[in-house]
Amino acid sequence: MHTSTRAGRISVASATRSKGPAWGELAMIALAVAGLAAGWRYAPIRDYLTPEGVFDWAQSFGGHWWAPLVVIAAYTPACFTMFPRPLITLFAVIAFEPVFGFVYAMSGILLAALATYCAGRLLPGNTVRHLAGPKMDKMIDVLRKRGLAAVFAVRIIPVAPFALVGMIAGRIPIKLWHFMLGTFLGVLPGTLTTTVFGDQIQTALEDPSRINWGLVSSVIVFFFVLTLMVKRWFVGQQSKRGPRSQSTGPDGEVHRQAGDFRTHDVTQKSAAKRAGVSRLTS
Repeated sequence: MHTSTRAGRISVASATRSKGPAWGELAMIALAVAGLAAGWRYAPIRDYLTPEGVFDWAQSFGGHWWAPLVVIAAYTPACFTMFPRPLITLFAVIAFEPVFGFVYAMSGILLAALATYCAGRLLPGNTVRHLAGPKMDKMIDVLRKRGLAAVFAVRIIPVAPFALVGMIAGRIPIKLWHFMLGTFLGVLPGTLTTTVFGDQIQTALEDPSRINWGLVSSVIVFFFVLTLMVKRWFVGQQSKRGPRSQSTGPDGEVHRQAGDFRTHDVTQKSAAKRAGVSRLTS
């Protein structure tokens, strides 16, 4: 009782502190913008940050033997910091040509997905619950019930951040091969779209008359229609969500099946206790 009261006081205090504006972060952003503006105006940055200069640098970077490893590894920290993944894919397409750029991009995305899944398995259930928040309960229900298909859907439509989906999937848990295959199929259309755009941007810089507008239009229409279809299916699955079921753990505490990841923790602990008792009695 005292612990829950103390936790409630801490949460109230932290919520009170978070009401004020983050002046430090705003000041850092303002300084960064001012620095970039001054560099663009008074330093030769704009002489280097031209489309031609960026493309030349990317292709020069791609000539190193270690460059693919760097690009593949870059997706993991990018997903945890919410850095735009398509920018890395565009860079890979420019640096390594479309085919190899696409292969390296998919490899990096799958490696990042595996890292988030493992993080979800290792983190305490309460931590993942806090990161997810109550707004993710509907998504969690669909992931529990639909597994691979649900992972595919949340990779197509922007329901939650990439890393958070992986951690939730690891905590529920969804089967690893379901998660990885769903991620592969789900990120495939977007990565292909980004690859096509990167290739056509490079073509536009070299010879604008060679741009394949038919290909670009087809990719846009396909991705748009696919997103609408998947979103309709996912919303339908969320609408079928029934009332949250509850289970009582060995400690007598009631845990919600849908949104509370402690259910998985309690199950693991109770299994370990039963195993220990059986070893003592045998």
